[in-house]
Order: sequence, then structure tokens, then C-alpha cells
Amino acid sequence: MYLTKEKKAEIFAKHGKTATDTGSAEGQIALFTHRINHLTGHLKKNRKDYNTERSLVKLVGKRKSLLDYLIKTDVLRYRAIIKELGIRK
Repeated sequence: MYLTKEKKAEIFAKHGKTATDTGSAEGQIALFTHRINHLTGHLKKNRKDYNTERSLVKLVGKRKSLLDYLIKTDVLRYRAIIKELGIRK
């Protein structure tokens, strides 16, 4: 499996407030970004996998809504997570 417990804990420890804080917006955005990158690589190899394509689109939408929430509540946190993950150009 591409996403183990250890990898999830590492992502939340790096981007969240604490290692066990799985509900913070930054941690969720980082996790979604990791999953999006993995699914994008999968779709480059398997072009006709439409179920994965649909789940990728849903993940991108979830990440976008979290980013919208973050920009409304705290612009500095939004800018920090965007810069750290390299999402925007």
C-alpha cells in the first residue's frame, strides 16, 4: 500500500500542529496533496482507469474547498501551506 500509518503520521507531524492532530486544515491539505500526486502518477500509466480519475477529481475538489476555507480564515496560514507544498505557481 502506498500510504502506510507511518507515512500518514509523518505528513501530519510535518504539516499539522502535532503528529496526532489529523483535523487541522494544513494536515488535511498535505494528505490530499500526497494522494493527488500518487493518483496522478497512476493515471499516467493507466489512462482508461475512470474510477481513479473520478476519485482524483473529488480529491482535488476537497482540497480546493479546504484551501478556500483557509484563505477566508487566515491568509498567512494559506500562504505558508501553499509555499511549503508548492501547489501554486
